[in-house]
Amino acid sequence: MYVVILAGGSGTRFWPLSRKSRPKQLISVLDGPTMLQRTVERVLPMQPKRILVVTNRLQAEETEQQLARYRSLTPIDVIAEPLGRNTAPAVGLAAAIIAAHDPEGVMTVLPADHYIRDDDGLRRVLQAAAHTARNGWLVTLGIVPTAPETGYGYLEADMSLRGEGPFPVTRFVEKPDRDTALGYLESGNYFWNSGMFVWRADTILSEIACLMPELSTALATLSFNSDVWELSDLAGQIARIYGTIGSQSIDYGVMEKSDKVQMLPAGIGWSDLGSWSALPEVLDTDEQESVVVNSSAHIAIDSRRCIVSGNSGVVATIGVDDLIVVSTGDALLVCPRERAQDLRRVVEELEKRGLSQYL
Repeated sequence: MYVVILAGGSGTRFWPLSRKSRPKQLISVLDGPTMLQRTVERVLPMQPKRILVVTNRLQAEETEQQLARYRSLTPIDVIAEPLGRNTAPAVGLAAAIIAAHDPEGVMTVLPADHYIRDDDGLRRVLQAAAHTARNGWLVTLGIVPTAPETGYGYLEADMSLRGEGPFPVTRFVEKPDRDTALGYLESGNYFWNSGMFVWRADTILSEIACLMPELSTALATLSFNSDVWELSDLAGQIARIYGTIGSQSIDYGVMEKSDKVQMLPAGIGWSDLGSWSALPEVLDTDEQESVVVNSSAHIAIDSRRCIVSGNSGVVATIGVDDLIVVSTGDALLVCPRERAQDLRRVVEELEKRGLSQYL
């Protein structure tokens, strides 16, 4: 099995800890290894033939540095995209590279910035998915929902067949309102769309050719040397290709249109960690029901349910509840927990004022 890790995001939902050059996947949101490193460590027990990490040129150097410690354990390649073009080109590019060496090679596609509590459970589901993928199916992992979540997309599965799956996917649906999400939860055949996939390289390339011909035509122009894995030789070709293709997600471009999509349920303690306010869902709280990371101590005087990240220092809160407090070397964030999604407005304002050093 080959593992493709999508690590090109430049999200700002964890500002000020995350920046353009060090987005969520390259920082330690939860203490310890970064999200990218956790993703690599999660798949190493599966003994992948190779790991391909697709990032962008601004983050390539930091990505290389963070992966250096793992290169003695498995071959790892970093592919730097010159432009952001969403997930379909990234997946197609990785598939084309793998197919040039091993056309029927099974590839697992994982985001670099997701939290998973049950690593063993994930590996078991991926191994089962690989078995299905070898028969020419596009397999996606459907997260067993635990709440009527309105922040995730869903997929509907045909579960009329007996057994534990895989099940045919009948449709993908966008983020619902709460009443709709509650109906999904009660139905038992809707799952959170995880963005984790398993398929053969030739299968996904065939579907891209059918459903995204422009991207397929561009990828077909890639020319490999005798050493397929000397990827530095591809930089110029990748730059040329990315200058001619549009931006599209693999979900919309292929998965929502293909008749080869199967789903395996996964109850693995998954979260996409979409913002600071998601931390209490995945980390234990202290006696004050607060979550504290990246801090030597949190002194809470009449304060409860706060989310604190203190740049390795001490953070004190007095008489406040339900706040997010994040301190870095050059910036400080203080906001109510329910306003975490408004961080994009902060970033927009920084851009307007030309304060690029804080982005």
